[in-house]
Amino acid sequence: MIKAAVAQTGSVLFNTAATLQRIETHCRGASTSGARLLVFPEALLGGYPKGMTFGATLGNRTNEGREQFRRYFESAIRVPGLETDLLAQWSTELNLHIVIGAIERSGDTLYCAALIFAPTRGLISKHRKLMPTGTERLIWGLGDASTMQVVETELGRIGIAICWENYMPLYRQHLYNQGVQIWCAPTVDAREIWQSTMRHIAYEGRCFVLSPCQFLTKADWPEREGGEIDGRSVIVAPTGEIVAGPLKGEGILLADIDLNEITKGKFDLDVAGHYNRPDIFSLRIKPELTGGE
Repeated sequence: MIKAAVAQTGSVLFNTAATLQRIETHCRGASTSGARLLVFPEALLGGYPKGMTFGATLGNRTNEGREQFRRYFESAIRVPGLETDLLAQWSTELNLHIVIGAIERSGDTLYCAALIFAPTRGLISKHRKLMPTGTERLIWGLGDASTMQVVETELGRIGIAICWENYMPLYRQHLYNQGVQIWCAPTVDAREIWQSTMRHIAYEGRCFVLSPCQFLTKADWPEREGGEIDGRSVIVAPTGEIVAGPLKGEGILLADIDLNEITKGKFDLDVAGHYNRPDIFSLRIKPELTGGE
């Protein structure tokens, strides 16, 4: 049995240092509450510029929008870099596994990524969002097949699907095939229907689902149009039952996770095993894209 947590919090616009301070506060708070795992929302480091247009319309970009993108680019982080070193340090000091959404700067392109840190081991995994959604494609590059792995940790097998990756059936099956036990779904989707998706995945995959959503305020994002965005973060058991949340406002959700519940659930549904028909269906990940054979 382990205690897991999700943090519902938001970024400070164009201020990665201030966002890091907020992250440290939540890490220390979760550790004090006994958590061994803490999952943060999508794009927390670097920010999710919800509502911003970057001055772009079809066939046209403005100088003002280019300047906005420059500032956004400067808010992104290198992986590895100073920010990941700090997260690794907190992970070890607090004996806390950390999963966090970040905007990664690689060369001159930005990627929406999620990072996993383990005590004494530091950064152990990076996943880049495979398909930015809608207008996200204007500011983020596409991830590739090399970062789709489920990671073995002392807490269990951790997999990540960022926001609308959770609506990609073949990617879900790829994670199920790897035996994912703790499914992390960082997001900025605060709609009520998101809860249905999280419950479906937990029930379908017979896994624990931890979904933190950003809590965005006008104070943190003064240049964004619209009001406050409240997250509805949740933790869901393999039965599909919501065991913590939905959360309103900034804060942390906590829940006890017993991996034995996964085994019990797979008694009658294992979509990567006895409830599969490999004689009819197959999922092939191209090895030349993943680096495999």
